[in-house]
Amino acid sequence: MIRYQKKVKRTRVKIPTSIECDICHKSFDVEDDIFETQEFHHVRFRGGYGSVFGDESSIACDICQHCLKRLISEYYRVED
Repeated sequence: MIRYQKKVKRTRVKIPTSIECDICHKSFDVEDDIFETQEFHHVRFRGGYGSVFGDESSIACDICQHCLKRLISEYYRVED
């Protein structure tokens, strides 16, 4: 049997207030534009050995739904 003790921890957390698209640079308020901010796409990955992005590079990009649709409009398909 595992017994637990309850403890209160106080930590600092980052709470987002707005998010900006890295393509169009439009900023959306997290509280006022809830549907827009929920539809943001966050690309995060690390480049591997020989990657065109650079060996072991950390890559990040935040894209609004409108810019993503514009970028991939020729390539995406809607599936059931």
